[in-house]
Amino acid sequence: MHIHITGASGSGCTTLAAALAGDLGLRHLDADSYYWMPTSPPFQVKRHPTERLSLLSRDIQSSVGVVLSGSIVGWGAEIEDTFTLIVFLYLPAPIRVERLRRRELEKYGLIDEAFLEWAALYDQGPPEGRSLGKHNAWLALRTCPVLRLEMDESVDTRLRHIHAALPKPLLNQSANGRPSSPVTP
Repeated sequence: MHIHITGASGSGCTTLAAALAGDLGLRHLDADSYYWMPTSPPFQVKRHPTERLSLLSRDIQSSVGVVLSGSIVGWGAEIEDTFTLIVFLYLPAPIRVERLRRRELEKYGLIDEAFLEWAALYDQGPPEGRSLGKHNAWLALRTCPVLRLEMDESVDTRLRHIHAALPKPLLNQSANGRPSSPVTP
């Protein structure tokens, strides 16, 4: 089972993905770990696209199942079309930016105002960057189910929505109510 949780920065993708991975016993991967080279301070040097694709492909293929958080738009069909379910998180900019402000202060002790300005532009952002328009266009091309969660809900509530949306095998019900063989289309 491969699940991708994506959306704007500050919408809760990483938090939800870590919780879902723990809940389902799957490996949690984060796109930023592949997109950015490890530097101090972080997020300074981008990894070459072929290298990030190779690393992420290797880690997905070597795992029984994964929950991938972050954005992988434009990374390649060999990754983008491998998911059982994609969960898209959306929250209005004021909520996301406030979350990011708190996170930056807690994690790094300072706030990167340029990053917050970039994150605030997601809804009307330019098509070449991470934006709502770009995500919506990308989601429309996916072959797996897409679950859109567009409310500020708790992680537990979001987990319940995801569990309800996970594909389940279609089963014939025998006369005694027990599952029997799978239904074939």
